[in-house]
Amino acid sequence: MNQDERFSAMVGGQSKIRVSHLQRLAYIYIRQSSPKQVANNQESQRYQRLLGQRAETLGWAKERIRVIDSDLAQSGQGSSYRSGFQELVAEVSLGHVGIIFGYEVSRLARNNSDWYHLLDLAAVFDTLIADNDGIYHPRLYNDRLLLGLKGTMSEAELHLLRQRMDAGRLSQVMRGAYRQRLPTGLARLPDGSVVKDPDEQIQHVLELVLAKFKTLGTARKVACYLREEDILLPRRQMRGVEMGEVLWKPATASAVREIIHNPAYAGAFAYGRKQTNPMQRQPGRGRIAQPMDEWIHVQQDVYPAYITWEQYLTNQEQLRQNTARFWPKPARAQGAIREGSALLQGLVICAFAAATCTLTITTPIATFAMASERMGDQLACWPAGHWWMKLSSTPFSRPSLPPNWMRWPPSWPANKRNGGSWSNNGKTN
Repeated sequence: MNQDERFSAMVGGQSKIRVSHLQRLAYIYIRQSSPKQVANNQESQRYQRLLGQRAETLGWAKERIRVIDSDLAQSGQGSSYRSGFQELVAEVSLGHVGIIFGYEVSRLARNNSDWYHLLDLAAVFDTLIADNDGIYHPRLYNDRLLLGLKGTMSEAELHLLRQRMDAGRLSQVMRGAYRQRLPTGLARLPDGSVVKDPDEQIQHVLELVLAKFKTLGTARKVACYLREEDILLPRRQMRGVEMGEVLWKPATASAVREIIHNPAYAGAFAYGRKQTNPMQRQPGRGRIAQPMDEWIHVQQDVYPAYITWEQYLTNQEQLRQNTARFWPKPARAQGAIREGSALLQGLVICAFAAATCTLTITTPIATFAMASERMGDQLACWPAGHWWMKLSSTPFSRPSLPPNWMRWPPSWPANKRNGGSWSNNGKTN
């Protein structure tokens, strides 16, 4: 123990390390932020492991020293996915830990909420914290102040690093130099230029998918057509042992929809189609699709195109109109054309609940019935014949209905239950 460390381990002329600390465990927490750092920066990991020798020098028996290295290749900006950090917090909460060693504060946490949570537990259960600068006791005001400052600087450092990286990436995006992952059907040459995949079978299948969507109108119908004709879809693997290879898989509606949604097939470079949702912070999650007007950057005529940009926009509108008719939603969609000869599919609206009426085939004549719509704890549902009779100008003989066939929610006014008159547009007067 050098002179500076001996001084940092003293308070009021007495050592911060007491017998009660030495009787408990010393934990060495080791972490590196990415697999690349683990593979290429072995020296950092070696320095962190040498903290075990420091614990022995300070008086801990070798059998009382524990090493946590399960968080290697994990970022310190969160704790939900760091099993090692969770184990450390649990051991501190049980009063098993006398001291925690970390090469620097940023190894333990780069998030103030995790850092202060650990400090609070350490203060309650009399646990020391040590880094390469000294030994601290969270119960002491000056030590707590210094630890808090180090945690704040660690989080700010991560923010500055991310800010510089994002600024550099955005600069590349705006000048068209950013190399994003290309979809199946496009290939990047060694000089950086992008061409259509040289495999003509891949080109033909993608052109067929886009042409059939223009004709059939829905991704599901295109997928059914491909399955009926035994046509497989090419899928370039982006990870795993088969990374980079093209596999041919049975068509699915989601795979067809992904092809139709991708602007690269229209020759456009688009950045920011999916952006991080702060409410979902788990790794690999939290990125949600954004509407086109919220994409960060779109540049046309960058890649060789399978369809025109105008056709791409038409396809996106068709997909939006095909959306299942859930309520509420930001913009009403008509819905995909279904079976039957009815002319008002997706157009008839419930006058009370403002919900789209769905098509049912209950008689030789196609009729409409409102989809079940919950209003509070009540379920409002109109039989098909009644709605057709009220909204259609062409009368027909509806099937006989049992007495009291209209089920009204108790909260609706009595004049709307019986005897309510109807105007030409189908709303009650």
